[in-house]
Amino acid sequence: MGGIAEDDTTLSPGKPRWRRRLSARRVFPVFEWLPGYGRRTFAADLGAGLTVGAVLIPQGMAYALVAGLPPVVGLYASVFPILVYTVFGRSRQLALGPVAIVSLLTASGLGSLAGGDADLYVSMAASLALMVGILMVAMGAARLGFVAQFLSQPVLSGFTSAAAIIIAGTQLRNILGVDLVRSEYTLDILVDVGRRLDEVHLLTLALGTGAFALLMVLRRWRPAIPWALLVVIGATAAVTLFGLEDRGVQVVGEVPKNLPSPQIPSLSGERVESLFPLSLAITLVAMVESLAMAQYFAARRRYRIRPGQEFVALGAANVTAGIFQGYPVAGSFSRTAVNAASGALTPISGVITAAVIALTLVVAAPVFRPLPKAALAAVVFMAATSLFDVAEARRLWRVKRSDFYLLLLAFSATLILGIEKGIAVAVAASLIVILQKTSRPHVAVLGRLPGTHVFRNVERSPAAVTSPGIVVVRVDAPLYFANAEYLKEKLERVAGDREEDLQVLVFDMSSVNDIDSSADRALHELADDFEAQGIDLYLASVKGLVRDVMRRSGLYEHLGADRFFLSTDEAVRAAETRLMADAIPLETAPRVIVIEEKL
Repeated sequence: MGGIAEDDTTLSPGKPRWRRRLSARRVFPVFEWLPGYGRRTFAADLGAGLTVGAVLIPQGMAYALVAGLPPVVGLYASVFPILVYTVFGRSRQLALGPVAIVSLLTASGLGSLAGGDADLYVSMAASLALMVGILMVAMGAARLGFVAQFLSQPVLSGFTSAAAIIIAGTQLRNILGVDLVRSEYTLDILVDVGRRLDEVHLLTLALGTGAFALLMVLRRWRPAIPWALLVVIGATAAVTLFGLEDRGVQVVGEVPKNLPSPQIPSLSGERVESLFPLSLAITLVAMVESLAMAQYFAARRRYRIRPGQEFVALGAANVTAGIFQGYPVAGSFSRTAVNAASGALTPISGVITAAVIALTLVVAAPVFRPLPKAALAAVVFMAATSLFDVAEARRLWRVKRSDFYLLLLAFSATLILGIEKGIAVAVAASLIVILQKTSRPHVAVLGRLPGTHVFRNVERSPAAVTSPGIVVVRVDAPLYFANAEYLKEKLERVAGDREEDLQVLVFDMSSVNDIDSSADRALHELADDFEAQGIDLYLASVKGLVRDVMRRSGLYEHLGADRFFLSTDEAVRAAETRLMADAIPLETAPRVIVIEEKL
């Protein structure tokens, strides 16, 4: 990698924790790779940065249109935020900037709040970026990044597939040259198209569909070439040469020939209250998208990503976007792939990309005045095709139907209810699935494999044997308030089914990594109930953290140290010895009943 050092943040063990946390290399990851930066590395980063810049110019302008903003705002969001991420971010390949999903979320949330005031809309978009950045920094500093994990892959796939349809729908106005209704509901847009077919501007339609078809063909032929920029330049030249603007083709118009100046957007109480739900939704989606790409390429290039640090870096980039008149940004799937494929080795490639955008704004901005909106819409259409994930739906249908139904729910809710409500329904469904799995664990009977210390499910291992007098229960889940009562009822039911011969119940806790006060109390009550029935409760493989809770609650002393065992096999053999000592007849071949509770 041209002398670039891999991630190494280890400090002397003797240094206090706070000094390790505040070390320059942890706060500013740029110091990890900058000391070994060389000419060969710069050459690789230069090629990648120029390529991504060529892709980002048309994409940034197109995604700004999706967000309902002037195209130049997409370029504003592609300069300083990238530079800030270079300093704070750990990913060496992540390409930051405007992305389709975040742009759609921005449009869906701000459309009803701005009331048709264009200046207010731009101002609120900057405020939104600032709020998203603050949320990201706060979540990263507080180590709350796990919240983003509630957007599972099936949920995200269903959401993005529906979003792809909605994104394409929002650009029909630019493809058809008709001032269609502005809505996040695709059906409303299609109905409006049907009513106004006689208003379609055929020249605009030909230009837009021709640009889209050309992009799709060229992308398949040579995907590494920035065809989007070349097609946009060609369409702009066609408008100029043939006077298409005078014939009704809508163009971008004047693009300011300067870099954005810093100004703090308003964060009044009323604006914060109205934008908070939207900023939270964008924060979750942006974090999931960005972290997924960052971790993927970090694993391939053998360096480490710290999610908390990454969230802080993304947050700082979004704060910068808000200050410099942009709108929320995130890591782009497509541009990150292009960046990596083009040979990017460090975030310097992002600096070069930002320089390309800045140079465009300062020098070449007037060139884009006759850029037809239909060509930008074609770029958006091409991006939307890559978001629609049919292959993932097929895979989930084959691998796990419940995940497929979760994808279908996220897809349908987003299309029918809209972006924000759709993602809320999808996250709620994910939480319900998690709670359902952890609150009602699956139960399976296991037996000991003859001649071993191993227990297996008797339904899957016919050789496993069981014996009367002893029941072993294993729980493969943390014990907490949501499953405490269910666990108690399940164990009581197991004991009741074997009331005539049950003498010892062994609770295998090898997979229990946590226990709360509610579950501890349930175990306390269970032990008392069993004691009244003449059943001994043994606990096996109890982890230290769980045992500490039991000591503080008094459960450890209540049961007695002789009821705790290092392993299930040790507990079962102790139970067998006790039964033998009590002259309870056993089978010739010792058998054990084992019940396993799994997520």
